Formats: sequence, C-alpha cells, structure tokens
Amino acid sequence: MDILVTGGAGFIGGHLAERFARDGHSVVILDNFDPFYDLDIKEHNVETGREAAQSGGGSYELVESDVRDAESVKELVAGVDYVYHQAAQAGVRPSVENPRKYDEVNVDGTLNLLDACRETGIERFVMASSSSVYGKPQYLPYDEQHPTTPVSPYGASKLSAERYACSYGEVYDFPVVALRYFTVYGPRMRPNMAISNFVSRCMNGEPPVIYGDGTQTRDFTFIEDVIEANVTLLEEDAADGQAVNIGSTENIEIKTLAEEIRDQLAPELELEYAERYDADSEHTHAATERAGELLGYEATHTIREGVAEFIEWYEANREWYEPLVRRS
Repeated sequence: MDILVTGGAGFIGGHLAERFARDGHSVVILDNFDPFYDLDIKEHNVETGREAAQSGGGSYELVESDVRDAESVKELVAGVDYVYHQAAQAGVRPSVENPRKYDEVNVDGTLNLLDACRETGIERFVMASSSSVYGKPQYLPYDEQHPTTPVSPYGASKLSAERYACSYGEVYDFPVVALRYFTVYGPRMRPNMAISNFVSRCMNGEPPVIYGDGTQTRDFTFIEDVIEANVTLLEEDAADGQAVNIGSTENIEIKTLAEEIRDQLAPELELEYAERYDADSEHTHAATERAGELLGYEATHTIREGVAEFIEWYEANREWYEPLVRRS
C-alpha cells in the first residue's frame, strides 16, 4: 500500500512510518523539522525508517515540507492510498504563549490535507487527536461521550481539527478516523516529557522536578500500543467517522510515577516541586471500550511495565539520546 505519514520524522509518526516500511508498504513521510525539540532525534527517526524499509522490503521517502503548504500537500496526497496525519504543533504549555501558530498548523494544516483528500479520493484518513480535547473531567474515565471542553489552545486546535476531519468524511464521502491519544511515551520519545525528564535527571543524580503537588494523574500509553491501533486501520473500517480513545486504561499520580522512577535509578534523591502550569490537565484516564469493540484494541503494557522498558531502552541508547534530552 502507498501511505503518507505527516509528521513522519516525529515520535509517533516516526514509529508509524518505521512499522509500515518494515511491513513492506511504500511510505512517504512529510515533516517540516520544526525545532520544537532537538532535531537530532528526528534524524534518528528517519534513519530508523530507512533501515526498516531495507530490511522489510518496503520503500521510504522523506519530503521536507509543511502541512501549511497546500500545493505540496495536494501533490503528496495524490500519490497515496492512505493518509496518517500525525503532524501537529505539539505542547500544551507553549500553546498558551502562541495560540495562533497552533491554529495555523493544527487546524489550517489539517484542512489542507482534507481538501486534498476530497479532491483525490483515498482509502482512509487517520488523524492523531488528543485527550486534551476533553478538558476538565466531569467524570473519569473519559469515554467518547464525555463533553469536550478543552482548557488550552492546543486542546482547542486538536478538537477543531478532528471535528473538521469527521465532517469532511461525512460530507465528501471518504473514511475518516480520529484517534484520541493519551500521553504517549516510549523509545525515542520527545525529550521534554515528564517520563524522559524524570529518567534523565535520576540517571544524572538530580532530583525529579514535579510541577504542582504531584496529585494530578495521567493515563500514559506505550508507543507500541498506539502503533497497533493505527496499523489495524489499514484493514478495519468499523471505526470510520468516529473519534476513538487510545489509552492504557489505567492512570497514575505524577508523584508516584516520579517516586517509582527515582526508586529504580537513584533512591537516595528527594523529589523537588515547582509551580504548576494552569493549562495542564488535572487528570486524564481513558475508557477504551469503543477501541476494543471497533478495533480489537487492548493495551499490552501497564504503565509500570512500559516505564521499565523505556528505562532499559534509555540505558542502551544513552550515548546519543541523553545529550539531546539534557539540552532540551
């Protein structure tokens, strides 16, 4: 199959492109190499994708462009069967400082892709949405019927993008699925995330820093589980036109997470606390019954298992990965 992965040099997009290439598909990735975090990590993702294509018999092509470039997007979409839209301006906290950019990339960029899809015709459009669309919980775990009242410009932009996508699919008659990710982590993850920061600091004898009192909770989802949900949509059409949660079905207090990482790596350290950011969600927790029914989805990693696997990967790749985390 011919597949376009936007944001294909990023964390989730990089793993997705790698999997498709290893499975023998023809993969084109679009990425603008925005310096939101150290670009050397993106270079590693690209190299891993190329190696996967060589070993798996697929093909891998990198196009350095931007979803905001409508002409480039139109040309790329015309040559593929599936679009996996992972590109986005990431970051809840930075979105408070520059909300207009989040609208330009996450909303207008998505519209460029959708316009190209309706003109060309594709097998399926799969987009990365976010648990940030839910905002303050009225109940937990969040199911897909929970009110969507995002509390950050980032969350608002992702909600707008997924609503546009589902409405385009309905009006212009092409299959669309929005996957609402819950805090994805794992090998080659963005260096400015809580888990990577906690691990790096502990490995270097520095205490983990918690923003707020640590009682906020998160549903962390291991990257392999996210990739499996996406790959299923190459064949499965039961979820078309819907938004679907992809999470781990459990959550953990940030303080407990920091303590468990600290206890594994540097038990002598004390935790440190800093002021909480207003845009940060208080709690996230995914109900995944819809994903189970429609996609056969089942998370295979508990948070503790996934973190242990990430620590093992970190130690094996510390030489190249840690300097990038430390300077981000």
